[in-house]
Amino acid sequence: MKPEFEIKRVDWASEQSSLSALRRVVFIDEQAVPEALEWDNKDETSAHFLAYLGNEVVGTVRLTPEGQIGRMAVLKPYRNQGIASALLTAVLNYATQLGLDQVFMHAQVDVVPLYEKFGFHRRGEIFLEADIKHQEMYKFLNNNKE
Repeated sequence: MKPEFEIKRVDWASEQSSLSALRRVVFIDEQAVPEALEWDNKDETSAHFLAYLGNEVVGTVRLTPEGQIGRMAVLKPYRNQGIASALLTAVLNYATQLGLDQVFMHAQVDVVPLYEKFGFHRRGEIFLEADIKHQEMYKFLNNNKE
């Protein structure tokens, strides 16, 4: 049986410690992303989402004002339980509510199939970001076609 989790849109100012702690574990500690690359000037202006299992923060994703989905992270013990899909659904619904025409991301290559299930398309060649292979992906929203 899958655990019960909840997705909430949160504000960087009030949830910075939870967001930072989770991203530090996944990106900096686990994936060896340099700290200088993880923290940027987009957090304060982005919409953030947290996945909670009870009171524990187990996942996150953000949407920048430019429509870039990023910083998707789920703690290792909670992966493959639908949390990433729920986070992605929440951020896509929010982007649609905002009236964005499309969203895009720099997806780690190993999770490209997940994003393709949500209707994302690959664009360009695979590239390195923080020494991790990435693929740019995009999705049109609001019934927009290519």
